[in-house]
Amino acid sequence: METYLLDTNVLIRFLRQDHPTMGPAAKALFRAARAGKVRLLLEESIVAEAVYVLQSVYKQNRADIADALQAIVRRAPAIQSERPAVLNDALDRYRRQSQVDFADALLAALAVEKQVAVASFDRDLDRFNDVTRFEPPTPEV
Repeated sequence: METYLLDTNVLIRFLRQDHPTMGPAAKALFRAARAGKVRLLLEESIVAEAVYVLQSVYKQNRADIADALQAIVRRAPAIQSERPAVLNDALDRYRRQSQVDFADALLAALAVEKQVAVASFDRDLDRFNDVTRFEPPTPEV
């Protein structure tokens, strides 16, 4: 069975179906994965880029973006990611916290999974009650 890493453009074309040839081609690839003919690998960085494109270019709202991408993450074994639980958690956080971008939501989900604090100057992370943010102190001169 062939295995392919999914690129953002294929993911977007599958979700949007807004291109006359690429949309159907992406749909056929996902159908082949669902039928067990190919295996698709979905990386966290691709999900992050897809969130950005869907929000900034297509002006989709957070809930619709999270729902669409979670539906794809949940299509295992046809579509596989290394940490589907982390991706689902990050998409949930992104949906709930309108002031937080997806990268911070993913960072928060990873921190919870790994049970570590996040070294960051970004106070947006303080919006997550289950995440500890460590702000590096300014060195004395």
